[in-house]
Amino acid sequence: MSGAAREVLRALRVRLFGPAKELVGTDQFGNKYYRVPKHETRAGQIIPERRFVEAINRQPYQYEMGDFPTEWEAWIRKKRKDPPTIEEILRNENYREEMKQKVKDVLEKDKLLQAKEYKEGLVAEPAHTHVEGHASAPYYGKKEPSPDPTSTASTFQPGSWMPPGSGGSHKK
Repeated sequence: MSGAAREVLRALRVRLFGPAKELVGTDQFGNKYYRVPKHETRAGQIIPERRFVEAINRQPYQYEMGDFPTEWEAWIRKKRKDPPTIEEILRNENYREEMKQKVKDVLEKDKLLQAKEYKEGLVAEPAHTHVEGHASAPYYGKKEPSPDPTSTASTFQPGSWMPPGSGGSHKK
């Protein structure tokens, strides 16, 4: 088959089925990243570039955070133009690990400083409260309502006074 005939068949295949997927790269886990270039269908519709991943040993519903490097995910979502290099991914991974260690060190240092401040009395330790009963039915210290008012507006406790003749003690 001549070169011109092969080119005509390729052009016809592209118009009928779209261009073939192109392997762009592979990450350190073995996932393969592809793109299908922008193309025109035989009906004249323009199909934008498509990017996708073929995950190694995974079904689509099994994806978890961290299965794909963030650099590749950014490329798939078209947040970056060029695909990442393995050197870039490893450099960024090392940086993230350094930051995790620095955060851990700062939190540990802060914990020690806080303990020292509690011990020296510079800062009050957090109060530990113990709540009994149900939150919507607080207990105010009185078991039975009193027949006489014993509280004022500023010290009123719900249920601390019942007006005479009301409640459960009806005289007949």
